[in-house]
Amino acid sequence: MLNPNAHLVSNWNDRTKIEMLPTRDGFGKGLVAAGEKDPRVVVLCADLAESTRAMWFKEKFPDRYIEIGVAEQNLATVASGLAAYGKIPFITSYAAFSPGRNNEQIRTTIALNNVPVKIGGAHAGISVGPDGATHQALEDAGLMRMLPRMTVLIPCDAVEAEKATVAAASLPGPVYIRFGREKSAVLTTKETPFQVGKAEVYREGNDATIIAAGMLLYNALLAAEELGKEGLDIRVVNSHTLKPIDSETIVAAARETGAIVTVEEHQIYGGLGSAVAEVIVAHQPVPMEFIGVRDRFGESGEPAELIEAFGLGVSHIKEAVKKVIERK
Repeated sequence: MLNPNAHLVSNWNDRTKIEMLPTRDGFGKGLVAAGEKDPRVVVLCADLAESTRAMWFKEKFPDRYIEIGVAEQNLATVASGLAAYGKIPFITSYAAFSPGRNNEQIRTTIALNNVPVKIGGAHAGISVGPDGATHQALEDAGLMRMLPRMTVLIPCDAVEAEKATVAAASLPGPVYIRFGREKSAVLTTKETPFQVGKAEVYREGNDATIIAAGMLLYNALLAAEELGKEGLDIRVVNSHTLKPIDSETIVAAARETGAIVTVEEHQIYGGLGSAVAEVIVAHQPVPMEFIGVRDRFGESGEPAELIEAFGLGVSHIKEAVKKVIERK
């Protein structure tokens, strides 16, 4: 059953009625909210203001918006300089280019110097669709997770993306926020708990736990709902913070349910699955299965088709849960 403290939307499991919004919309709203809250917030973009929704900040605060152009390395270094002089810069581009193209500049001028630059990685995952492999960032969260001092946030929907963006502005160090272009299910509300570094249990269960991040949390919940009708009691955890990972919630899930499945729209190497496995093997070893992209690049296609083709759909999650339960 759903955790009553989760405060999810009432019609979350009805695909015909649930609201669909891209997480990039939440990022754009969050930029405006952060800018209203703190005059030190500035936004820099690499010629993608409309796509990343940075245009909403530009319209509200034109004097605090800087268009860098198609120069992602410069995007990072200029932001680092602004941060060193007291600003709270948000930089945004497609995740394939930032942090993809400018990883070295993020590493050296932002993370090494521990300045509060917030990096918005847009159009992440295979759900970008027809843009294909060059634009489908599948390793970005792993790149950022490996950097010392970097916080990594992967909000599950547009509402949580807005919360994550506002929260990022108040954190003292660098932050990476991952979001997408495709419309995805809005599961949460303004009342849904959100705290950086604290995973949330959205569904109770004792037979196994699904730990998900990003828009695929919706598929995880649907899979758990269907498995419930088959007599399996599945816990579902929203791990919106990849780093610092919530070890306490993960260890409790492993101890109480005895099996873990991770779900992410990212390579299974270096992302959520790896982070959870590191916690599990050190503190509470249990069987695990991984739903994610398996050592391949993306490809062109419709988002829903790609989710199925890459093994990230509801049926794939259900199969992984049954498999991991058999290994208990």
